[in-house]
Amino acid sequence: MVDFELLERDGLARLGRFPTPHGPIETPALLPVVHPDPARQPWSPTELRERLGLRAVITSAYITWRTPPLRATAESTGIHGLLGFDGPVMTDSGAFQQHAYGSVEVGADEILAFQGAIGSDIATALDLFTEPDATHDAAAEALAETERRLRAARAARTALLAAPVQGGRFPDLRYRAAQRASEVADVLAVGGVVPLFERYRFAELARVLAAARPGLTPAAPVHLFGAGHPMVFAFAALFGADLFDSSAYHKFARRGQLMFPEGTIALDSVREPICRCGLCDDAPLDQVARWPAAERERQLALHNLSVSVEEIARVRQAIHDGTLWELVERRATAHPALRVGVEAATDAPDVFLPTEPESRRAFREVGASSVRRPAMVRFRRRLDGFVGGQPTRSLPFRAPLRPEFFDRVPTTDPSGRPILWTVRTPVGDVPWELSDLYPVGPYLGREEFEREAAARAPSELTAALSAEPRLAGAAPQDRDAEWTARQVGALLLWQYGAAIADALAPGLTGERSRRTGRLRRFRRGDAPAFVLGTDGVPRPTFLGGSLLHGACDAGRHRVYVADDAVEFVRSGRSLFSRFVESADPALPPGASALLVDRHDELLAVGRLLLAPSEMGRLRRGVAAWVTAHARRSGSADDEEELHDEVRIPPDGDEPLMRGDP
Repeated sequence: MVDFELLERDGLARLGRFPTPHGPIETPALLPVVHPDPARQPWSPTELRERLGLRAVITSAYITWRTPPLRATAESTGIHGLLGFDGPVMTDSGAFQQHAYGSVEVGADEILAFQGAIGSDIATALDLFTEPDATHDAAAEALAETERRLRAARAARTALLAAPVQGGRFPDLRYRAAQRASEVADVLAVGGVVPLFERYRFAELARVLAAARPGLTPAAPVHLFGAGHPMVFAFAALFGADLFDSSAYHKFARRGQLMFPEGTIALDSVREPICRCGLCDDAPLDQVARWPAAERERQLALHNLSVSVEEIARVRQAIHDGTLWELVERRATAHPALRVGVEAATDAPDVFLPTEPESRRAFREVGASSVRRPAMVRFRRRLDGFVGGQPTRSLPFRAPLRPEFFDRVPTTDPSGRPILWTVRTPVGDVPWELSDLYPVGPYLGREEFEREAAARAPSELTAALSAEPRLAGAAPQDRDAEWTARQVGALLLWQYGAAIADALAPGLTGERSRRTGRLRRFRRGDAPAFVLGTDGVPRPTFLGGSLLHGACDAGRHRVYVADDAVEFVRSGRSLFSRFVESADPALPPGASALLVDRHDELLAVGRLLLAPSEMGRLRRGVAAWVTAHARRSGSADDEEELHDEVRIPPDGDEPLMRGDP
């Protein structure tokens, strides 16, 4: 099986890497479709690598097989010799031709053997392409035959195998297909979706991907057949697609059309310099329109592929920054059908939640769908349990807990009963103590700019208090310490639950930023036990981890480290996936966890890259980065010293604007 390594993530989307006989492929990656006949390919694979940096391609084993001159060359020099390319080559098997023409004249065993004989790096099994409008019975029958072929293909091939995931539009079949393909595949290839792309049926595509996604193993890269237009790359990556193949760059060029992430434009309609890329600076589009047909096609193909490569890079950067949902929503404005597809994606939050990061640095509102992102869904669900029906009073604005407000907002009413003050946020009323937490704390939306919140907050606070007859005449008091202790307790309760919060809170004091008034540390005596970043989440130092370890039951908030890795983790080295014995299933990626040995001795505090369900299933890569650990000082009494890598933001280390990355 392939050794897929997950390097960074944003939910289901992954920056990853896996080896092939002709070099590694880093994902997400665009594999341009190149024709096996050099005379029909406008740019050779080597030229594409030199001009655009493309390091892997996909070509048709079926066309090569059925064309005698190409077949003879491929059998003699290999597929790499035929293409004149020494990088990774993936080959397809003829399923698309079966879809387009109704049948192919080669058998599944024969085309697989041919791919092996010509040295394909990733060979694709010949599946039965299922049309989206097929009946359930027809889709199930075709899937059964595809599964039989996949088992035979795995038995026959020792090199990398791509297994198509079929099942039509039916969720039960897609999920079953994903599970069965995961048992045999090195690359999981979601197929049967080209008609959905061609007919702009993005809502159906979202439902197909949502049905298949839970059944796909995280240990293999996912290829989405037919996702060749740059306007859909971000959308597909959102569902965890790692590989894309594009023949669209050449097809659109033959039609005289330019591809952009915002859509497609006919070259003949261009009157202005709408693109200032290097290609268009050297050869302005209005001039290209007057070139001979062959030269024009060649130039447009390179332009379209260049735009596609740039968009893949933009997707990769968004994954790195944790802003892929924002990019998807912006791209969805290109076409109403794509907007409907994003809405269908948000209708399936439970597909995304198992790998949804605990927090991101920023949350920017793009449109109405922004408040339906999985991060918002999870926050609302947790908030319902946190508030639990207790009486609340609402303040009509959103503002951080600043010291100048503390003396004016009492924590109890005149009879001594606690008051749960809430503030207005994009997800509804939220307890004031939680208003700095992701996603509501760093949320940046249009209401931020309708009126200046900071200017109106004091007057609205006065109005809110005046509306409470029992509080209107209350004299201001110094409540800084009271509110700080209350916020410390609320954040611990939110993060760990009542029993653990009750055990931790009495020994902790909060420390606020002198500039912003936001909580920045929980201290135990003079030492920091928890630190808070721009996401508002309290994260333990090693001291805090020790306190948490003693306050919660075995198994909770823990990742158990295999014996072979104990000393590495104890000394501050990252915990690799293959050395994870088990983990608390409630921990999301990005959460801080206690890294312990099998005897439950605390080794370190770590920040998770993988979800617990992924740990151990990926044979390569990091499961958790160590953020704090205790190491031997080497002194005579062999005492332990704290080594905390949890970043404590200085007072001046704030975004210029809430939501800035």
